[in-house]
Amino acid sequence: MAWRWLGAWLLLAARMACSVAKALARALLPARPRDLAGDSVLVTGGGRGIGRCLALEFAKRRAWKIIIWGRTEKYLKETTEEIRAMGTECHYFICDVGNREEVYRQAKAVREKVGDITILVNNAAVVHGKSLTDSDDNALLKSQHINTLGQFWTTKAFLPRMLELQRGHIVCLNSVLALSAIPGAIDYCTSKASAFAFMESLTLGLLDCPGVNTTTVCPFHTSTEMFQGMRIRFPNLFPPLKPETVARRTVDAVQQNQAFLLLPWTMHILIFLKSILPQAALEEIHKFAGSYTCMNTFKGRT
Repeated sequence: MAWRWLGAWLLLAARMACSVAKALARALLPARPRDLAGDSVLVTGGGRGIGRCLALEFAKRRAWKIIIWGRTEKYLKETTEEIRAMGTECHYFICDVGNREEVYRQAKAVREKVGDITILVNNAAVVHGKSLTDSDDNALLKSQHINTLGQFWTTKAFLPRMLELQRGHIVCLNSVLALSAIPGAIDYCTSKASAFAFMESLTLGLLDCPGVNTTTVCPFHTSTEMFQGMRIRFPNLFPPLKPETVARRTVDAVQQNQAFLLLPWTMHILIFLKSILPQAALEEIHKFAGSYTCMNTFKGRT
């Protein structure tokens, strides 16, 4: 019995070592990027901010069709016209991803008008930006409906067909705050942590589903309208990311079939320290970085 257990552990260690070696090899010698020419990409919250940049970046990479969802027709129309001017077919649909019935209804409209979706980018998000005691209950619910449950509805709407086609990719634009929360945005941090768990579970559930993959992106503070009120104690040490950079790196990750992307790479240090340091030491890091006082006025949603 002891030898059997020892053999099982040795086999597990060997498989893990092989997986690490393959990951290192892919990092040093990247495989040929996935050709997007046959892909129809749907980006939620695609009218502005990171979503707009993502839609434009997929168009630049010669994706076949771009579909964008959002609540504000003005921004959706402007982005659609910009993509069409690039020579890429683009369609927009007004859709609040926090509304389950609306998501299913618009997903059906997309399939009827445009066809199958092979890359789904869950980007739409909202942030209330207040403490728990200062938050309106409806605003808290809105954050959870859009940031977390919205991904349930969109994924349920498009994943079954991806599984039938054995071709698909689910992308989640998350946040480093899913892994290291800060005060003053309790609704956002909670919803993003939930969305992170959703993607982890989804990724594991798709292990035996050929051709369907996932990518979770966790960027640091990004300079968009949504985070306009965020203040960092050392802006030169922790500069905000440009939405164009997040979009470019995200599409790179999709084309390389990268399951997890943390931006910038220095955030890996923070996550590592969080796993080994006591709470008191982590609090000192937050105080030094100014994250206890950096959240006062957030702008709303993508």
